[in-house]
Amino acid sequence: MEKFNLSRRKLLQYSFASLGAFVGNNLLAGSFKQSSLSKEKLGPLLPPDRNGIRLPKGFKSQIIAQSSQKISGYTWHAAPDGGAVFASAGGGWVYVSNSEMDSKTGGAGALRFNQQGEVIDAYSILSGTTRNCAGGHTPWQTWLSCEEIDKGQVWECDPFGINPPRVREKLGSFNHEAVAFDIVNQKFYLTEDLPDGCLYRYTAHSFDAKGHPDLDDGFLEVAEVSDKHIGKVYWHRLPDPLATTTPTRKQLNNVSYFNGGEGIWYHDGTIYFTTKGDDCVWAYHIQNSQLSIVYNAAYYLQPVLTGVDNITANASGDLLVAEDEGNLQIVVISNQDVYPLLQIVGQDHSEITGPAFSPDGTRLYFSSQRGKSGRSEDGITYEITGPF
Repeated sequence: MEKFNLSRRKLLQYSFASLGAFVGNNLLAGSFKQSSLSKEKLGPLLPPDRNGIRLPKGFKSQIIAQSSQKISGYTWHAAPDGGAVFASAGGGWVYVSNSEMDSKTGGAGALRFNQQGEVIDAYSILSGTTRNCAGGHTPWQTWLSCEEIDKGQVWECDPFGINPPRVREKLGSFNHEAVAFDIVNQKFYLTEDLPDGCLYRYTAHSFDAKGHPDLDDGFLEVAEVSDKHIGKVYWHRLPDPLATTTPTRKQLNNVSYFNGGEGIWYHDGTIYFTTKGDDCVWAYHIQNSQLSIVYNAAYYLQPVLTGVDNITANASGDLLVAEDEGNLQIVVISNQDVYPLLQIVGQDHSEITGPAFSPDGTRLYFSSQRGKSGRSEDGITYEITGPF
């Protein structure tokens, strides 16, 4: 296996990119001023605005896309799910969103914004796939779209719509949910959305001329936790990542199961991920290979956060967790405190998906997957602005 040492400059670039793939000129120029979303700073949620969104004082919402409606000739996809933001040349950016549709009617679409934050284009970056649930971004400006089906695949997509998508078989064939990249050790971590799902890790054998890990030349491992999911994590190499005869989660005896793996995120040496089956948020501390629980709804008589799903973080390391069911909120976890950032009212049969910040950290994007009607073709994608 080739050993690759990142230069300090490359490491800094990767570090910036890990905060939601917003690695644009604004951030590198030092204009990124996003501070901690403390409970005191946010304050209580106000009554619903005209879009049915409860927000703290000083924040505003707008609808930027709706399923089944055309934008620049592209019909915004049904069931919008996991998403990410990518900085583009000239100060604009792209918001990528998966489509969690069945029977090869899924895929991923993108909204392109100019420097002023106006939508100027929309297009498909992946089609003909199934149940593209969540995924993850890479520092080299690609989107990894995950299929949440048996023997599901990971597709590497170009958010700018120039290069065709490529399936990355070495990331395994299983019920994929999401993926996050460790910028220091250059490893991928992947969740599996099943009651007996596992936590996986991919390590590349080789790297390309730009120092990017080869997604077609590496190996996949599965996690074993020493003491009932809390404690030391051991990694075991899978004999058959393609699951040609046996599901990946069943190939080894010494593995740990997680109840419904959902979103996953890397920040400052830690991999955070959620499990919806038991309403937990986990933290895998990479340097010492220790796993701990950041949040467990069972610890509260009246938990603020339930139905944990997609997860992201801001520049200060506050975790933002989107709810599937629950109170239909995006909830902040900061300094062991848990409180809502926003809430959707009147869409009880939907879920919140795809939270991601703009390159300068002043805008938050997310979707209500099934909107007011509860149907996939009525999804709504929002933008929130305010004193982030």
